[in-house]
Formats: sequence, C-alpha cells, structure tokens
Amino acid sequence: MYVCNCNGLRQRDVAFAIEAGATRPREIFASNQCAAQCAKCVCEMRQMIQDSRQAFALAAE
Repeated sequence: MYVCNCNGLRQRDVAFAIEAGATRPREIFASNQCAAQCAKCVCEMRQMIQDSRQAFALAAE
C-alpha cells in the first residue's frame, strides 16, 4: 500500500527507513532520496514512527 503517492513510497519503504533510524518524516524522505510534495502523507508517517516507538518500548519491557 502506498503511503506517499507523490513519491511512490510504500509502507515497506517507510518501515525500512524507520528501522534504519528515521525519527521524522523528513528523514524518511531523505533515506528514499526524495522530498515532501503535497505533505498529505506526513501524518501517516508520524503515526508509523509512533507505532514503531511503542512496539520497541513494549519489547524492551
């Protein structure tokens, strides 16, 4: 499923960037060699980052 239609970023592309250490949408774009266009995807990216942090925190307990 696409997260960013402007740049053709799929959920797996965003997830790989987050796993590699991206903590902000701009870092996700940078890791995929692109930039935000319309920014409609930024909220979903932030949610994916937050979900990843929560999963990591639960795993650390």
